[in-house]
Amino acid sequence: MEGQREQIHLLTPYKMGNFQLAHRIVLAPMTRFRSYNSVPQPHAILYYSQRTTNGGFLIAEATAISQAAQGFKDTPGIWSKEHIYAWKPIVEAVHAKGGIFFCQLWHPGMGSDQSFESNIGHPPVSSTDKPCSPFIDTTTGEVLPEFLPPQRLKPEEITEIVNDFRGAARNAMEAGFDGVEIHGANGYLIDQFLKDQVNDRSDEYGGSLENRCKFALQVVEAVAKEIGADRVGIRLSPFSNYMDSADSDPEALGLYMAKSLNKYGILYCHMIESRAEDTQDETDQWSDGLVPMKQAFNGTFIAAGGYDRENGNNAIAQERAELIGYGRLFLANPDLPKRFELDAPLNKYHRDTFYTGDPIVGYTDYPFIKDVTNENEYHEERLTFDV
Repeated sequence: MEGQREQIHLLTPYKMGNFQLAHRIVLAPMTRFRSYNSVPQPHAILYYSQRTTNGGFLIAEATAISQAAQGFKDTPGIWSKEHIYAWKPIVEAVHAKGGIFFCQLWHPGMGSDQSFESNIGHPPVSSTDKPCSPFIDTTTGEVLPEFLPPQRLKPEEITEIVNDFRGAARNAMEAGFDGVEIHGANGYLIDQFLKDQVNDRSDEYGGSLENRCKFALQVVEAVAKEIGADRVGIRLSPFSNYMDSADSDPEALGLYMAKSLNKYGILYCHMIESRAEDTQDETDQWSDGLVPMKQAFNGTFIAAGGYDRENGNNAIAQERAELIGYGRLFLANPDLPKRFELDAPLNKYHRDTFYTGDPIVGYTDYPFIKDVTNENEYHEERLTFDV
């Protein structure tokens, strides 16, 4: 049995720059809609601390870089002193358990729900002025939500947003985070510049692959100069088509970005598997689409998208990635590294509670296991936390 445990490559230590990680299982960033009025709440202390292990790496949910970037109700911000102070006890709780915690910096661009009061008067912005297709619930057919036509950003406005990313990174460090992840994926603003099926510009930010990547790389450069490249990562999804943001040659896009990032010496590149586009659940499908990007990038490579214990373990063993990001499984199993270690049964996640805004249900109420006497004996436990 001990020999079998040693083959769990996901549980082997890894040195990510200056950070010594105890295992390769990463808490991926997940939007949770529980930061009321954009302010992180005390219940997030429990949520993140539940998922923290000594030497574990966590990436916080998408966090708006400015008030104009607050694209959805009750998503957190990091543009003000109030946000900094609200994040501090959450970060401290993660650090108290030995975790490494990065803040994901986010501008949704045209993928913004403009129906809530705090964003009235701030039309969405993008690389284009073409409206985004609405989200449609495939079960009910309900439109969720309808996006307003965006304003096409002018070059000088792009420079202002680059500076917003820079300021947000500085604020994240003041809040105590160990670093930041730039959100360049999932059809949000940076992705809207990267992809040729949505970016219809004819200026220096459109047309060629180099031009479409310019905004993303300007953000990387600005943030790296502000807080140090060794504290910066970026998330990319070259194969995705969210928010109408698809590309005619995703392999070339991903490879170009991976190579270009080396110039700035950032800590990691976090990419989403192409297979994640085809399933809402974990899958045993395999894709080697990220391998060229992984081989081209000099820093730590994180892969995410539909991974379970087996294929995540194989990805590490076959050097397809250094770390694996887990979202839904980590949400439903706050003790996911322990469950993977014991090959224990997993809690099922409840999709209908992902975005309800409830401070407990679907958030901090997923049960833990406890190894009391041997690997075959599991007991549920729930953490308590004084706030």
